Amino acid sequence: MPPTVVIEGTGKPTSRVLVDRIHSIICNRVEDGAEQYLVRWKTDLPTEYAPLSWQSLGELARCLEYVQDYLESRAKSISSKTNLVHLSKKRKSPDTVLEHERRPSPIARHLQSSRTPSVERLNLGDSSPKVYNGILDSENGFIVARASPSSNTVFIKTKNAPTPKMLIESHNAKTDLADAWIRTEYTRRLGKIPGKPVHLINTMDTSTPSLRFRYISECVLREGVYMADTDSQVGCRRCTPHMGRDIGCEYTKTCDCLEYAAVDESRLTAEHMKQWNAFQAGKGDTIGMPKKFPYFAKSTKVRRAGTLVPFYLNSRRPIYECNDRCRCGRFCRNKNVQFGRTVELEIFKTTDGRGWGLRCKQDLYEGQFIDTYRGEIITDAEATRREEQAASKTKASYMYSLDKFQKSEGLPDEEIYVVDGEFMGGPIKFMNHSCEPNCRQYTIHYNKHDYRVYDIALFACRDIPAGEELLFDYIDPEPDEDEDGDENETKEIVEPGEGAVPCLCGAPKCRKWLWT
Repeated sequence: MPPTVVIEGTGKPTSRVLVDRIHSIICNRVEDGAEQYLVRWKTDLPTEYAPLSWQSLGELARCLEYVQDYLESRAKSISSKTNLVHLSKKRKSPDTVLEHERRPSPIARHLQSSRTPSVERLNLGDSSPKVYNGILDSENGFIVARASPSSNTVFIKTKNAPTPKMLIESHNAKTDLADAWIRTEYTRRLGKIPGKPVHLINTMDTSTPSLRFRYISECVLREGVYMADTDSQVGCRRCTPHMGRDIGCEYTKTCDCLEYAAVDESRLTAEHMKQWNAFQAGKGDTIGMPKKFPYFAKSTKVRRAGTLVPFYLNSRRPIYECNDRCRCGRFCRNKNVQFGRTVELEIFKTTDGRGWGLRCKQDLYEGQFIDTYRGEIITDAEATRREEQAASKTKASYMYSLDKFQKSEGLPDEEIYVVDGEFMGGPIKFMNHSCEPNCRQYTIHYNKHDYRVYDIALFACRDIPAGEELLFDYIDPEPDEDEDGDENETKEIVEPGEGAVPCLCGAPKCRKWLWT
């Protein structure tokens, strides 16, 4: 049975367009009270006369991404009524379909011998012209447009569409139903994200985040990116689920997963100091030395189980969690981020022009895990290519370098992987920047031997009341970068260079520029 959708207000089912054949949507109108959109179709023939057709929103239900792309460009192009008035005063007839263009186009002779008559013709009815440069057919139950040599075909050069008359009608045509459908579809996709619900709210305008963004539960490795072999993953072998308090790993000196974790220098004995000094001199290791588990195991009046301990919260030390090969059990105190998001979030439209933002529907405790920054993991070369392409379009960048261990492992720039969250990822994509953030990012490892691929997790760095916007510092300075020197010392003002990005966070200690 062909896929159908019921058109709102009519109760009548209609076929849907074949998405793969759509090139773009270039105009809109309201016909008999129904929203319609002008589709430019893909063609293997010269594009001077690409097929164009008006389609109802119901027929476009499977390709709302194209409708949204058009509505965004439309909002920009009709911002000034003056332009439309100017267009209406051109000498050509408003519909600009000239008499000579009503005759078969130069490609008609080619079409006479190339048309494939193996599809069922749709009934177009007696309405005003619905199709230009072709006819509508049905292929496997889907609507398609094909170029046509018929003398009854209305021809219009692709470069002349939309015509001035179409633009004026578009400017006056409502798009309420399309806006509602796009919002509904986006909300439906949010409902499929694992974990607590993610909501969408916009009290500013009718826009919706891009339907082209794909939500994923874990990062996607692209060409040239490799994770360490799973055989290299080693779990703790001396820990058990019931070592005393039934919290899994109990002692840092015996947990193998903490082999490369930061040493707790406050607990070093005289014997440990010898080992520590030798390690700093490039000899030996830190096995058996006192470390700290990253999360509190029990809740109290001033802290909550699962939140970061100050040792990690107030630093940029990498966090090593236990993994599936450990003997400490599923509910080990040293497992947290790997279970995913457990807080309810809300994507919202900001009131000060910063676009979309993110906030939590519940109170967050200091050190509480929020979510991971996900996306495509790409090579440095691919990241450079994308950045150069984006620079020409003035696009925002959503790239995050996985360079935590570049210095310690002596990795050259070209071997550093990058997470790109522009096209796919999680709700964290909508977190805005602040020079005084309430959240921080930390590196999370489940395989201590893999220093190229790891998770980036966002935690609350202070208590955050429900409804407060979640913000993190895009620059991510090390804790001591801004703490060295005298507080009263006047810092040198760095003059912004060409292409500098101003900071709009509005924090009292705003650095004024994101990148100079």
